[in-house]
Amino acid sequence: MTVDIMWKKLPIKPIEVSLNKVLRCGQTFRWKNVNNTWSFTTQDRIVLLKQFEDHIQYSWIMLEGQPKDVPHSQLEKETTSFIEDYFNLEVNLESLYKNWIKADLLYKKKKTPFQKFPGIRILRQDPWETLISFICSSNNNVKRISKMCDSLVNEFGEYINEYEGIKYYSFPNFQSLAKPGVESKLRDLGFGYRAKYIYQTALKFLDNEKYPDITIEKLNDLRLQDYETAHDFLLQLTGVGPKVADCICLMALDKHDIVPIDTHVYQIAVRDYKFKGSKTMNKQVYHQIRVFFKEIFGPYAGWAQSVLFTSDLGDLNNGINKVEVIKGEEETIKVENKRGILRTL
Repeated sequence: MTVDIMWKKLPIKPIEVSLNKVLRCGQTFRWKNVNNTWSFTTQDRIVLLKQFEDHIQYSWIMLEGQPKDVPHSQLEKETTSFIEDYFNLEVNLESLYKNWIKADLLYKKKKTPFQKFPGIRILRQDPWETLISFICSSNNNVKRISKMCDSLVNEFGEYINEYEGIKYYSFPNFQSLAKPGVESKLRDLGFGYRAKYIYQTALKFLDNEKYPDITIEKLNDLRLQDYETAHDFLLQLTGVGPKVADCICLMALDKHDIVPIDTHVYQIAVRDYKFKGSKTMNKQVYHQIRVFFKEIFGPYAGWAQSVLFTSDLGDLNNGINKVEVIKGEEETIKVENKRGILRTL
């Protein structure tokens, strides 16, 4: 299927958004890099992004069968609004980096990660997708999480359209994941014990009689609530512990100061910032490290932590979701890079 692509520009420099970094550092798992074009689906379109030195080009492909009488200007406005919201573009990242560098140099005499890894910002993702994605993240790595999210959309999502010979699907809603047989199917797809977590969480959103306080509306409204309220709500859900809840709070619910603590972040705190505490991770130490980083980096400490985490990974050339499309006269060949980076969550 051939689709005419019309590209538009947004004046965003890599210092504010580095697509190659921010879309591969373990925040989001469904973006595909197809011949240096990043692609992703919302509920009604494929969003396409390309990075240049002084701007980002963007375009979109609408849901197949979508009425064609919708004005192009409206579709452009909707896509622009999605990009601005998704990438938290109202936040001046360059200004934050300057403050973080000053704070960081109090601890380090050498070049800091904030000078070496520009353009990494926290995304503002859909709360439901973020919830399910990070349930998948338990004791997992980025490559496998990405494959699981691909399996979810391909098996349970709605078909959107095709780009470069690849079929794209929306992320499945809770109704789709609460149907009989879903848990068994997820196990067949390699989700292991996470299959039960996803299915039971979806059932809680479906059963309003038994769980009247667990609804998508209340999940989305957590953006307007304080951290404690949001965190407590998330802990009701099967497969969500304190770390996963913190990831969702930071990456979907506007809790910018929250620092999720895993092995990487704990090691960074001890090795680079001389945090002194128990060598065993427990609830008290978890809280102490969160407070410790907030005292250093301020109200956007969660954003700063993402840069430190990415720096600790070192090599982002992991090939996750990178697809080269080679077109011939008779067929399209998709070649996926098989390398991945372990991230224990």
